[in-house]
Amino acid sequence: MAGVGVQLAQLSVLSAGWGIGLTGWLAGVGYGLVSNALLGVALRRSPTRRLGPANAVTLARSTLVGSVTALVAADLGGLPTEPALLVPIATAALLLDAVDGWIARRTATTSELGARFDMEVDAFLIAVLSVYAAPSLGFWVLAIGAMRYAFVAAGWMLTWLRAPLPPSFTRKAVAAAQGIALVAASAGVLGRLAESILVSVALALLVWSFGRDVVWLWGRR
Repeated sequence: MAGVGVQLAQLSVLSAGWGIGLTGWLAGVGYGLVSNALLGVALRRSPTRRLGPANAVTLARSTLVGSVTALVAADLGGLPTEPALLVPIATAALLLDAVDGWIARRTATTSELGARFDMEVDAFLIAVLSVYAAPSLGFWVLAIGAMRYAFVAAGWMLTWLRAPLPPSFTRKAVAAAQGIALVAASAGVLGRLAESILVSVALALLVWSFGRDVVWLWGRR
């Protein structure tokens, strides 16, 4: 439960320094409790039952995502969140995405659990950032955050979509581009037109990437 403690500490700092309101607290605490509970279940099912150094970094990144979640929820609840606060936290979470994978390779601790944990943290961060960007750019931006979860939901009905995919640098690059584009748009310094074009290109790449994977899975069903 160390992750919950770190999450509460971060939320306390945000609350004291900038204010996140009840909505922000509920969202941040809810995220911390649910994410750590799911991680605990996954660890008990894993062969090692240990977090390991790479997953510890991912857990730290997850707490940053919890803080972003609280800030976005506070913004929706009527306490405006300044980009100058949200963007650095989201950027740190994105940058740490490269660190946990590097540590896993250096320490020979790569695992299915680590890859899944990393992917789910990424997906949730992108979903939350799309919610933050949607009011200014348009609610079509939510498609970026919803894409991963729509794919998972489709897999509940179409079992062939749950087959493992081969590793792909392109897939990882497209996923990273979503976070970069949404953070850039959230910063509010590029101008509405440039932000819309940037996020539109990111969405188009994401649709292409998922489409390519679906075609590959269909051909091997």
